[in-house]
Amino acid sequence: MPFAKITKKGQVTIPVAFRKKLGTDVVRIEMEGDRVVITPARKLGGVFQKYAFRDRSIEEVMELEKKAMEEAFAGEKELS
Repeated sequence: MPFAKITKKGQVTIPVAFRKKLGTDVVRIEMEGDRVVITPARKLGGVFQKYAFRDRSIEEVMELEKKAMEEAFAGEKELS
């Protein structure tokens, strides 16, 4: 079983053999108890559906981006 180091920026390199098996470069990361579970995200439309930009003004898009960043950083605060 390969080991990976977590960098100061919180990054981990997934071994190439695992990346090939995933078949995508977008993954979902979840906690299950004390385990980190990484699964492939093949249907990107579903994953990013709430951030779709069709028929939206630039102001609406910018507000969505702001909310997405707030959600991302809120998740980091919960983990610390």
